[in-house]
Amino acid sequence: MRLDAHVHLDLMRDPRQVAGDAGELGLWLLATTVSPEGYERALPLLSGMGNVRVAVGLHPWWVADGRCAQASVARAAELARKTRWVGEVGMDLSPHHVPEGSHDAQRPAFERVCSSAAEGSDPKAPTVLSIHSVRSAGECLDVLGETGALDRCRCVFHWFSGTSDELHRAVLAGCWFSVGLPMLRTRRGREYARQLPLKRLLTETDLPAKDETGLSADMVDGAILQTLAELSRIRGTDVTDAVGQNSEQLLSPIS
Repeated sequence: MRLDAHVHLDLMRDPRQVAGDAGELGLWLLATTVSPEGYERALPLLSGMGNVRVAVGLHPWWVADGRCAQASVARAAELARKTRWVGEVGMDLSPHHVPEGSHDAQRPAFERVCSSAAEGSDPKAPTVLSIHSVRSAGECLDVLGETGALDRCRCVFHWFSGTSDELHRAVLAGCWFSVGLPMLRTRRGREYARQLPLKRLLTETDLPAKDETGLSADMVDGAILQTLAELSRIRGTDVTDAVGQNSEQLLSPIS
């Protein structure tokens, strides 16, 4: 199995075409969204696509600047209790990304969604969370632990960029990690990719970029294949089969 564990399919020009073509290529997609409204638009659009899982999102940038206000937070929490797929959610404390002082909006919103996800998670089919954690990995881990999500859900850190101590803590907590080409272009990202436990390693693209909405399935799959090749080079062994098994495990119920 090949999986893009973090892709914004709903932001592409023709999501159904990309999803259908990806299925023919053998590529599975965890389609993250940035708001509950985006999720509710994407869900019927992508219904019946057997290789796609649509996740309800509450992106910290949207919370920070008010695009996702209290009504959106409440709706995201309500939906997170009912679906197995949640993302993109988390926190971002970088001054380059969010307005100053937005922490007090971000943390309660993330807490609320994580609490709902944990409450709704089925032990036999745990809820999957795709987590954004820029300059906030430690605090995200605090929230995941306090809400029960760390124990009850499959927590996947998307494009992990925290400190080495935070990485160690996340590994010990049993978290998963989705890695893409942008992460592997940085020295820290390559070193983390080398250190990550193989049994918790996944691939992602985080596509599209703002100017790439016309992407094809071939381009998404090509990025996944390049990521697998680069991970194999960094780790000194072919990781393709192991990452494929991880992907299947992430998406499958517990037998």
